[in-house]
Amino acid sequence: MEDLKKVSFIEGGVAKDHRGQIRFVNDFDMTLVKRFYIIKNTDTELIRGWRAHRIEQRWFYVLSGVFELDLVQIDEWDNASPELPIEKMVLKAEEQKVIHVPVGYGTAFRALEEGSELLVFADYGIDHAKNDDYTWPIDYFVNR
Repeated sequence: MEDLKKVSFIEGGVAKDHRGQIRFVNDFDMTLVKRFYIIKNTDTELIRGWRAHRIEQRWFYVLSGVFELDLVQIDEWDNASPELPIEKMVLKAEEQKVIHVPVGYGTAFRALEEGSELLVFADYGIDHAKNDDYTWPIDYFVNR
């Protein structure tokens, strides 16, 4: 398995006063970001995944609600082991943080609350996406 960077969090916060609030993640350096998109699953049963990137990295920020994120570090791109360990975490909008998923990880997402929205940042343009898109069926990794 390649020596990969680890998944990390960039802490944010919220400023409130009589006018309302401002949510922020001031330490998120977006120099590398080329595009973004928003994911909103149809319901809380749907699991969106497994998708991995060998070249692209992603940053995720929960705009509303709660998501379960499953991560797997890919060992062999042409023949990933179904036995790879899966790291599970819960991401909440109220936590005001960005999770950075470096290259080499597969992800699967499930909204835990209706109407949850996930903002995704990518460091390559959409024209590159087709060259770095690895997918597996949702039941491929058996440690789910």
